[in-house]
Amino acid sequence: MSTTTVTSTTAPPTVVGPSTFRATRPTNKLPQYLIDESYTMKDIGLEGQGISPTAVTTPFQLFTEEAIGRMRAEIFRMGPARAPFTCDAWNSPEVLEKFQRYAAINVSVDNHTTGLAKENESNDDNLPAFAWRRDSYPFVCVTMLSDCSGMTGGETALKTATGEIMKVCGPAMGTAVVMQGRYIEHQALKAFGGRERISMVNSFRAKLSLVRDVTVLTGVRSTSNLSELYTEYSEYRLKALEERVWARLEKERQRQLTRRPFNIDDMKVFLTE
Repeated sequence: MSTTTVTSTTAPPTVVGPSTFRATRPTNKLPQYLIDESYTMKDIGLEGQGISPTAVTTPFQLFTEEAIGRMRAEIFRMGPARAPFTCDAWNSPEVLEKFQRYAAINVSVDNHTTGLAKENESNDDNLPAFAWRRDSYPFVCVTMLSDCSGMTGGETALKTATGEIMKVCGPAMGTAVVMQGRYIEHQALKAFGGRERISMVNSFRAKLSLVRDVTVLTGVRSTSNLSELYTEYSEYRLKALEERVWARLEKERQRQLTRRPFNIDDMKVFLTE
């Protein structure tokens, strides 16, 4: 599998936490065309930002109908101990390999932030399912758990660097959409028809600790057990820091062995990252 890592010095965009459950549509001029292929960050004017060239994909088949059925049986259970099939599925080599193929980078799943998004019924046709937002984690994978037969709408709208709004076709049951949501402002549009619309949202970060990590907790604090969240977040960040320090130490040892001069500017960049 070939993966690409983007080295970016651009400051990541600010994530705004949820302040209301009732969103408003910022514009009524949403285009009627859909993305018919996967788009890169360059395609939407964000080249050089993010940790991967991938911006967003069209829906692709990720789970079988049987697997979705087992996940639905566990969707309201909290934690790996009560939802073993779902946890094992998202950590399986097959699922991670497929995700990494679309994301174009090696990733690790964040099991603490696996969540559900259930769209509520509304009589307001102009009301999006969720407000414009950026995610707290670099990548997100949205998997549909409901049968969307007979539904209309439900696309994901995203803003390009020029402010243009594009739409990605909504997923069908068992399919998923991958998006680098930490850097892309996006919004879930409302779907009509059908009895329910439940999707599973999983967050991913770069597996390699040397890749710049811009994860924040703004968007997940309000829906998390804070003690567990801070414990797991601190553990993973400290482990990543340890790996980065050891890698830098090895680099310095190699520099001394090859008798190259000390690079002050390079060390300053490392210490301020």
